[in-house]
Order: sequence, then C-alpha cells, then structure tokens
Amino acid sequence: MRQQVTGPLIRNSYELALAVIRSGRGIGWHMEADVKEDVGSGRLVAVLEDWTRPYEGAHLYHPSRRQVPPALRALIHFLKSRS
Repeated sequence: MRQQVTGPLIRNSYELALAVIRSGRGIGWHMEADVKEDVGSGRLVAVLEDWTRPYEGAHLYHPSRRQVPPALRALIHFLKSRS
C-alpha cells in the first residue's frame, strides 16, 4: 500500500500518535513497554533497532542535597519506593 505524504504530523497526543502508526500511516518512537503487545502480535514492526539505545531509566537532578524542600524530598522518596 502506498500513500502520498504531504508533510509531517506534529502532535501532542500520545493516543493520536499510536492511532496513526497502528493505522499504517506513519512511524513513531514509543517506549517498548507501550507497544509490546502490538509488536508481539505483528500489528507493528520495530524499525531501526540497531540505532536504538536501551532505556536506562529516568534521572532526577536537583541543585543541592542541602536544604531540600519537603515537597521535593517527598517526591524523591516516592520515586525511590517505586523502583
């Protein structure tokens, strides 16, 4: 199937982006866990795997360990408890 493309689709909706690639009208970059079932079932095909680095997790940077605001301290504790 061929389709004329007139320009890029710029979106801010994750669901819209997945709908577009699932319909076969484009490619997208998504977290492996979010498209695992689609790739496993053959609905989506992984491309450029040799150019994809493994995801090593998120990092949190903040200015100093001294005088950490209570809200930031609570966020750090919450994030550590989920890892």
